[in-house]
Amino acid sequence: MTDQQDFRTAFKSTFSGVLRWEHLDKLWERLRADAGNDWYLYAVGEQPPTEPVAGDAMSRFLDEIDLLLRKEHDEDYCGIVYVDDVQLPSFVKIFDPNNLGVSCGYSDNPPLPGWILSKLPPVDLQAPVPQPGNRRRWWRRLFAS
Repeated sequence: MTDQQDFRTAFKSTFSGVLRWEHLDKLWERLRADAGNDWYLYAVGEQPPTEPVAGDAMSRFLDEIDLLLRKEHDEDYCGIVYVDDVQLPSFVKIFDPNNLGVSCGYSDNPPLPGWILSKLPPVDLQAPVPQPGNRRRWWRRLFAS
């Protein structure tokens, strides 16, 4: 199987929803502890990365995405982050609070996540519309050299 097939298979596999904010905190802790171990950060709608992100960039992303989610998903529950394995994550989908559509439940055309953290090199998921300008600027600001 190619990396592209592996990524698509992993993307379509079973995920658990991170329902409570305190569970999200624990997921971030696990990801921070594993930050130097070949994680790819992919903003769906941008070009997929070809190299894993450095540990400090991963930590910066986790700080910033946490702030964004808590500010813009003004609920007493999380419910917009999904992980393949809560204890040993290797694939995380983060849905944009401003583009949820039907992210849980059934839909013929479920929305794509806004961001993906993966141990597998991502492939272009071909977002039907580009990310809004504010999201593109936010993402590019995070990784500006």
